[in-house]
Parts: sequence; structure tokens; C-alpha cells
Amino acid sequence: MQEKTIQIEVPEPYIGKRADSFLCSLPEIASRTQAQKLIQDKKVLVNGQSIKPSYLPRKGDLFTITIPPPPPGPSLSPYNFPLNIIYEDEDLLVINKPSGLVVHPAHGHDSDTLVNALMNKGIPLSKGTHPLRPGIVHRLDKETSGLLVIAKNDAAHSFLSEQFFQRSIQRLYWAFVQKKPSPLSGIIESYLARHPVHRKKFASQPNGKKAITHYTVKKYNHLISLVECRLQTGRTHQIRVHLSEKGCPILGDPLYGPRKPFKVKSPRLALHAKTLGFIHPQSHKKLFFSSELPEELLPLYHLLFKED
Repeated sequence: MQEKTIQIEVPEPYIGKRADSFLCSLPEIASRTQAQKLIQDKKVLVNGQSIKPSYLPRKGDLFTITIPPPPPGPSLSPYNFPLNIIYEDEDLLVINKPSGLVVHPAHGHDSDTLVNALMNKGIPLSKGTHPLRPGIVHRLDKETSGLLVIAKNDAAHSFLSEQFFQRSIQRLYWAFVQKKPSPLSGIIESYLARHPVHRKKFASQPNGKKAITHYTVKKYNHLISLVECRLQTGRTHQIRVHLSEKGCPILGDPLYGPRKPFKVKSPRLALHAKTLGFIHPQSHKKLFFSSELPEELLPLYHLLFKED
């Protein structure tokens, strides 16, 4: 497959808006991440000059975009795994992912992932931002259960990715934690980066990326609490780090929980992506989905609500 060159004059709706926003509206560019990479690699010229992603196009600007062929990568093998698909149309599907399932191939998980399971069902997927991540607009940790939206084509992928970039996606998580956060509702804000010593972990550090979590305690007793978290940003391990650093680690968290055994145990990380809301790429209608707690977390729920 050869590289492709596109020449296009900036359309009226994108005059004065960021160049990377305009680029990811093109069907050949799947996401803002890909657009920014093209700009960084000087594959995007405006009137013959290289630009920054934040460049604001002016009337008459001529974009010349060179899209290199996708890098060769390992082929994806099908994985026979039952998927809980709660919504599907020609553009996207919404899946209720179980805990223990990795979203896409990575080190140690070459073929036993959600992407491989989608391929096994013959579901068409967008090309995404990486050969091993077709359809993947956002991710959940392996141990986290709950709702994921998957793109079936590049136009849907771009439209959904833009909503994540603009932070207009609605995402609510339920977490069962040790103790009781104080105050009972608030905003946790920090800058997250990879831990300087423990490379599998993340931590709040001055050189990190801004992370904002809104939380509300829904129920508590003398041992544990059920906390609802709304993500304003979507950093790796964000909720896990924020709640742990607040002194209320999520039950069953092998990375961020305390080393000392706790009286209440969870068979897995007690974090569930409960609700998901977004604008549909074709109808432009607001879609909203909610999922029930998985069976293995119900004992924690009953422990809190048994008196109600």
C-alpha cells in the first residue's frame, strides 16, 4: 500500500478552528491523535509550510496532507469469547466488558482480547490509530468491567474520538472503596504520570497530565463506601490513583491498595463503568446506556444496602 497525498482548501466551518480538529474530520484520518502525529511528522503543510496542531486555519488556506501507508504489524487472530453486546447499528456497538478481558493486544496478551473476540464474530471495525487496535475509541483496564463504545467505520471513529477529546462523553463509574472519602462529594484534581519507581503504576506528579475526577459517595458504613465517579479527563488508572491517594483505595486493587489485609475482600478490582453517554455520529441524537453491577460485586452492594 502506497502513501496518499490529499490537497484540500479549508472548508468554511473549520476556519478559525484548530487544524487537528479539521484534519480528523477527513475520512482518511481516524482520530485527532493520528492528525497530531501527521503534523508532528511534517506530513501536513498549509500553503507549503509546516504547522502546529493548534494552528487556526484562515480562509483560502490550502492543506497538503501526506498519509503514509500503515506500518506492517502482526495479524489479529480470532478469539472465541462470548461478548455482551447491548447495542449495535451500522456505525458502532456498545459492549459490557467483563473484568479480566484485555481490550486490545499488548504484551502478554497477543490473541485473548476484546479486539480478537470482535474479529471472531466478523464485526467490521474502523482502522483506528494502530493496526492492533481497530475499532478502539477508548479503553478500560483489564480488571475493570463495564461499558465500552466500539467504532465500526472510520467516520464514526473520528466523530466519537472528537467527543472524548472535547470531554463531552458522559462516563460514570461505581467503585467500592475502603473507608469513607471526606468530604462526601468533591473534585480530585492532580497531574498524573508514570510512577518513578514502580513502572506499572501511575502517581500524581508535577510533570504529569492534568487529571480531574468528580466523585460522590452514594452509600457508606463503618467499613466501606460506594463512590460514584465522573471522569472529566481519562488518564490511565485515573480513578484508582485518585481514590488511593485520597486514602480510600478501591477494594481488590492489587496495584494501589494497601499491603495490609483488609477485613472486607473483593474477588477482583471493584470498579465498574456503569453508564456511558454520547452523541451518535449519524443521527446526532444523544445515546445513553447503563449497565448492572456484575454478579461478583453484588455481595459488596448488599453489604452496604442490606438495611434498606
